Amino acid sequence: MTAPSTTAAARDSSHDVSNDVSNVVPITDAVKAVRDTRPLRLITCGSVDDGKSTLIGRLLWDTKAVKEDQAAALSRDSGKQNDLGLPDFALLLDGLQAEREQGITIDVAYRYFSTDRRSFIVADTPGHEQYTRNMATGASTADLAVLLVDARSGLLEQTRRHATIASLMGIKQFVLAVNKFDLVAYDKAVFEKISHDFKELALSLGVRQVTAIPMSALKGENVVYDGRATMPWYEGPTLVETLELATTRTAAAGGFRLPVQRVSRPGESFRGYQGTVAGGSIKPGDSVAILPSGMVANVKQIVTFDLVRNAAVAGDAITLVLDRQVDVSRGDMIVSLDAQPMTGVSFDAQLVALQPGGIEPGKRYWLKAGSRRQRVTVQPVSQLDLSTAKWKPHADALPMNAIGKVRLSFDEAAIFDAYDQNRNTGAFILIDPDTLNTVAGGMVSAKRSDLGGIHRDQQRVLLSLPTDLADDLMATELFAARRDEAEVRRVTSARAAELFGDIE
Repeated sequence: MTAPSTTAAARDSSHDVSNDVSNVVPITDAVKAVRDTRPLRLITCGSVDDGKSTLIGRLLWDTKAVKEDQAAALSRDSGKQNDLGLPDFALLLDGLQAEREQGITIDVAYRYFSTDRRSFIVADTPGHEQYTRNMATGASTADLAVLLVDARSGLLEQTRRHATIASLMGIKQFVLAVNKFDLVAYDKAVFEKISHDFKELALSLGVRQVTAIPMSALKGENVVYDGRATMPWYEGPTLVETLELATTRTAAAGGFRLPVQRVSRPGESFRGYQGTVAGGSIKPGDSVAILPSGMVANVKQIVTFDLVRNAAVAGDAITLVLDRQVDVSRGDMIVSLDAQPMTGVSFDAQLVALQPGGIEPGKRYWLKAGSRRQRVTVQPVSQLDLSTAKWKPHADALPMNAIGKVRLSFDEAAIFDAYDQNRNTGAFILIDPDTLNTVAGGMVSAKRSDLGGIHRDQQRVLLSLPTDLADDLMATELFAARRDEAEVRRVTSARAAELFGDIE
């Protein structure tokens, strides 16, 4: 059902009595513009009991995205949840039995709603620290983050954690929803202090697009309808107005990227390379490179399941036919010849540890990025102190839920874009080879030097050594005493021969 949230029809008496519709102001002409066909993906995050599920439930209710049977069930299950006699909107999101029994959010819940201007996909994520990995999952595909703060408590450590994870996931649009504002008597000074504190945090994270909104999710003030009756001093947009004008992220602007998932050869006369375009665009006649081999070819044909295309863009599932025979395998990447990603054996990255036991320094993990899986050694460099929002040197294991900067060392060439340029080709997961659990999600920030042998980098000595020699060196007392001054990178025998010549 299309919800007319930006029309007068949406402001009828069928919605909650806590909204005085006579005080609703007209939506701006900008919001009445042509409907945006691109859905906005957003995430709600923040600390425990800040009202995330209630806010989304209220959005669904006031945009008429709740079906009649859902509304009846909501009225039946709500009971006496508040003194206003309003439904328990959180029940629209908390579908697990444990969530309803404990009154908390555990799993990520995705919901859909729309207005006259736009459609939305919203993810409600847990506020508890032990479910941080679920929050990271929701943030990984979002264009915008709605960060809730309880007006009575202000910014908490979990607020900072969620803001940091969202920024690491490349989200650059934030809405600061100062919720439960009715419980602080709509005090403007409270709103201004929380807004100031958060904007300072956002600047430290590199986020400059922040819209702060005082609201009551339960009463619906400044969610879909404005709250000028109780907050005449606030002249900014409502939450839904802000969402309608937000921008979506696109991978179409950068260089062409096609991670090869399958080589298709139904007959001797046809050979195609299948995958989903992860960035940029392509058309017949364009020159491409195959990585990591570096071979060059031209695009002969672009085929989909039912037709031949004259172009393909990010998100399209295609089969690419080249004009010459080249060696291409699953895990390779076909890229623009003039806009290639980074290739190398050492990268800087940031990650979130997702499992008990955390990330062990020097341990070899499986790294999976797109269709490519490689062995990698991870060396923690620093960890974010969430109480101060500052990075601190850290060479020990990164514990569960920690946010850290690490160095990735590969045995063979890896292929990445920086995550802030392309989230599809800049993201990865780490898999423990012993348990096969996903132990971290990460984002590549930069390529490290490919120089071989011994060289210095920011006061640290980097040594590229054959695996057996590296292990022997790292076991010595001398290395243990000076491990903060040196980093050892294991290389294959073939790579060692390139760096040092034959080693007897």
